[in-house]
Amino acid sequence: NTPSFYVKQASTQSIGNGSNTKVTLDSEVWDTDSAFASDKFTVPVGGAGKYLFEYSGYLVSMTTNGFFELTLYLNGATLRNSGNRVYMSTSLTSSVTQTSSVMVELADADYVELYVYQDNSDGGGGDRTLSNADYKAYLSGCRLIGV
Repeated sequence: NTPSFYVKQASTQSIGNGSNTKVTLDSEVWDTDSAFASDKFTVPVGGAGKYLFEYSGYLVSMTTNGFFELTLYLNGATLRNSGNRVYMSTSLTSSVTQTSSVMVELADADYVELYVYQDNSDGGGGDRTLSNADYKAYLSGCRLIGV
């Protein structure tokens, strides 16, 4: 099932309040076709087909009524968001993980990127941190064979 890749964050990333931010994925675990660069996967020549992508993020210190969502972009436009917004509805501050997946048909030269949006306006706003020492945001994908 190639091309195939798995990339994650090497360190934490500051995410502005109310902003849609491209996730920095700067640690390649594997990349069979060297198709992942500059925080995006680009379908190599001859790699068109159906793909499965999985992505995850961990937002640190969400506050009351705060939320975050992950969105996969295809060629610069929304392909699929995480399917929900994770909300904090209590007066506590907590960190939350979100994981999602999607299957999509891609053509040669199509590219996929991961974005995160967070809003903690009711909790005073401000930047939040994506990832910590134990939980890193990641994106993985592979072409499906036989479908």
